[in-house]
Amino acid sequence: AGLRASIVMRSRYAEDRLAMAVAQGVRQYVILGAGLDTFAYRNPHAEVGLRVFEVDHPATQRFKRERLGRAGIDRAPGVAFVSIDFETQTLSEQLTGAGFRFDQPAYFSMLGVVIYLSDEAVMETMRMVTSCGAGSEIVFSFSVTDELLTESQQSSRERTMARLAAQGEPWVTFYEPATLAEALRARGFSAAEVFAPPEANRTYFADRKDGLRVSTGHMMSARV
Repeated sequence: AGLRASIVMRSRYAEDRLAMAVAQGVRQYVILGAGLDTFAYRNPHAEVGLRVFEVDHPATQRFKRERLGRAGIDRAPGVAFVSIDFETQTLSEQLTGAGFRFDQPAYFSMLGVVIYLSDEAVMETMRMVTSCGAGSEIVFSFSVTDELLTESQQSSRERTMARLAAQGEPWVTFYEPATLAEALRARGFSAAEVFAPPEANRTYFADRKDGLRVSTGHMMSARV
C-alpha cells in the first residue's frame, strides 16, 4: 500500500505542477524515463498546444509502442517518442531532433528514476534543464539518506533494494533534502522546494478511510 500511495502521489504532484506551468505559458512537457506513462493519452492541455516528449531507452519504447498497437490505441496527437541510448547519444541532441526548443520554457518530470542514477548523471540532467528558457521547471522523486529513516523503514528499504539489485536494477543515489535543494540552487535554479511525506499526506491523503498514505516518498521541484 505504501508503494502504491507513493506512485500515485508522485504522478499527481507532477501533473499538478505541470498544470501550473501550463497556466504560465509552458507548452513543452518532457517525461524522462517515460516507461508506460499514459499522460499523452489523457492530456488535458492538448487544446492549448502542450507538446509531450516521452524520453526512454529504445527497447523500453519499442515495448510500449507494441503494447499500444496490440491494444488498438493510436499514437496520441502532440506526442514525440525520444529514444536515447546514453552510451552513444546525448539527451539534448535527441530532444532537438524531435523538435524540442531549448530557447523556450519547458516542464520536465523524472519519476522513479533518480534512485537508479549516479549523482553525476542526475546533476548533468539538471544542467540541461537550466539551459532551457526562463520559467522552466523539473519535478522529480528521490529517496532520502538512511539517517532520515526509522529502523523499520530502513529494514523495508533494504529488502526492496536487495530484490531489485538481484533483478539488475540497484539503487545507487540518496539525498538529504536540504542539501539537495542547496546544490540545485548552486547550479542555476532560482528556487528548489521539497515536497515531503507529511505535506503529501495532508494534500492528497487526508481523511481517507482506508489509511492509504506515504511514508518515505520525497519530491523536489526546481525552477529556472
